[in-house]
Amino acid sequence: MKRPPLEMRRNFGIISHIDAGKTTTTERILFYSGTVHRIGEVDEGQATTDWMAQERERGISITAAAITCLWGDYEITLIDTPGHVDFTIEVERSLRVLDGAIAIFSAVEGVEPQSETVWHQAEKFRVPRLTFINKLDRLGADFERTIGMMREKLGARPVLMQWPDGEGSAYTGQVDVLTGDYLTWSDADEGRSLSRRPAEGALKERAAALRDALIEAAADFDEALMAAYLEGGEVSEAMLKRALRKGTLAGALTPVFCGSSLRNRGVQPLLDAVVDYLPSPLDVPSAVGRLPEEKGGGEAVRPAEADAPFAALVFKVQIDEGRRLTYLRVYSGQAKVGDSVWNPARGASERLARLFRMYSHKRERIEAIGAGDIVAAAGLKGAATGDTLCTEKDPILFESISAAPPVISVAIEPRDATGAKKLGETLDKLEAEDPTFHATRDEGSGQIVMSGMGELHLDVLARRILDEFGVPVRIGRPRVVYRETIKKAAEAEAVFDRELGGKPQFARIRLRVSPAPGAGVTLENSVPAGAAPAHLIASAEAALRAASSSGYLAGYEMTDIRVELIEAHTDERGTEAAFGIAAGNAFGEACRAAGGQLLEPVMAVEVATPEEFTGAVIGDLNGRGGRVGGMEERGGTAQIVRAQVSLAQMFGYATALRSATQGRATYTMAFSHYEACEMAGG
Repeated sequence: MKRPPLEMRRNFGIISHIDAGKTTTTERILFYSGTVHRIGEVDEGQATTDWMAQERERGISITAAAITCLWGDYEITLIDTPGHVDFTIEVERSLRVLDGAIAIFSAVEGVEPQSETVWHQAEKFRVPRLTFINKLDRLGADFERTIGMMREKLGARPVLMQWPDGEGSAYTGQVDVLTGDYLTWSDADEGRSLSRRPAEGALKERAAALRDALIEAAADFDEALMAAYLEGGEVSEAMLKRALRKGTLAGALTPVFCGSSLRNRGVQPLLDAVVDYLPSPLDVPSAVGRLPEEKGGGEAVRPAEADAPFAALVFKVQIDEGRRLTYLRVYSGQAKVGDSVWNPARGASERLARLFRMYSHKRERIEAIGAGDIVAAAGLKGAATGDTLCTEKDPILFESISAAPPVISVAIEPRDATGAKKLGETLDKLEAEDPTFHATRDEGSGQIVMSGMGELHLDVLARRILDEFGVPVRIGRPRVVYRETIKKAAEAEAVFDRELGGKPQFARIRLRVSPAPGAGVTLENSVPAGAAPAHLIASAEAALRAASSSGYLAGYEMTDIRVELIEAHTDERGTEAAFGIAAGNAFGEACRAAGGQLLEPVMAVEVATPEEFTGAVIGDLNGRGGRVGGMEERGGTAQIVRAQVSLAQMFGYATALRSATQGRATYTMAFSHYEACEMAGG
């Protein structure tokens, strides 16, 4: 089948807080587009994009799943992303390569903490968004309150494309603001039949008022519409759509749609909106990267054109049935099966052995890929998340994909000696898949330690180690991943003057360390030009980065520290090894003189509780040393309590909350920041 031209393709993601209805909405998109012939429900473990055994068992999305289908004459590739904060890297790397997104909010809960997180992730990558307010049929649904939360919490400028007729059990349909039509869906054929008729009475008046507001907002983005609006002329539907599209692509407007995915209402107009308002690969700016240093290191641009040099970004690696599958977003050019591609970050060439268009975990073999494609490749053994693939003749490096630091760890060991080697191989594969997961061996105890984003994250991985890779393991109790920093500024000098391997070696390094809150680890070279060769200075800097991975107080990774190289001296005996050793020794002395400070992760906690349990919830959080930062009423049925609590105090909180509220409260928790512990060294 011939594919539509690039201007008729859409690459978008579905993002939201957990349980807002992403996967339920995705399933309807697939059903109404004809991609699947039966609606698979999340609660029944049958959703197409929840293909992992644990996703179906737990009823949540764990991994982002890509799927391609047709809506009319348009080809759409969508990625259904997880909503749980432990798997936020799946959202981060998906939004990095997508052109647009649908943000889904529950009409009951409104804008929740993870909703804010994914919204700001989309802001970071300048991804245009539509909004779908879901669950209008649920008790406590409040459409207007959710719109208000979008303005207040997200700083968004929502433009209402639809207005619901009733909420909760009274919800029966909705009015299309653009056309003035009243929309209803048939329950008899699972919502396939969408009926339109002119809106009447109060709904007709409401739609007319909202259309005026729509025109006023859209007029900012189209001169012809502005002129018609000011002169009192007729504003056609096509003219209004064109202006709304411009505002949406600019990220200045967010068209808002509504419905109930579970009851099969509202999805077809949402798909029409994807075509009407979200960008094609031609509508987004050309991909910008930089040339490798050996090519000058300047800016390089890759337009979405077939005859441009091939360039793609690796945004995900997946181990599927023991085999490595590499997901790519192609930004420019073309490639085919058997072609060699260059990985400038690794300085290596690899072969595209097989190419696939993905349908969740199922694959369709294809022979070639081009600009705008989101596909998977087999045969790339060294490519990692964030790597660029291009031609060796026209190399380019795109900005990589950042991952949040892990905050929790557990010890893991094989149950028998035969599993030891296999466990190591398995952990390597999981690290290749997930940039937020790390496995290290504790030099003191010899234990293998797994670190990740939360208890659920590590529990899922532990289950995969057994179920997918067949390695029986024992798991220790969760423990906090601390960081170290320094209390004050200090300077130190170290001299290395001895023989190594029968060769005399010499280096003298002087440096200064100082606190740099929120900056991670930064290196600054203030050595006078010509004092030492550049390759020796580079060796010293590499040694300093390595030294900062293990602090001098308790061996935790260091952060929030600035290291300034002040002096570097040598003579004919200068070597890279000497500079590295001298730099490491000077760094250690300076950090010990500066005094160590242990940092612990602090979590942003939000608890939704019935009002009668509010006092018990606040009392428990205070007892854990938490700082309660605010409360608000939600939907007239719940109180929302927000607090910041150290992660160490949150172990076992789910059980305590169930006990204190008779199982009627829920909570979410996300990493906020690191701050000083009471345990301080120095």
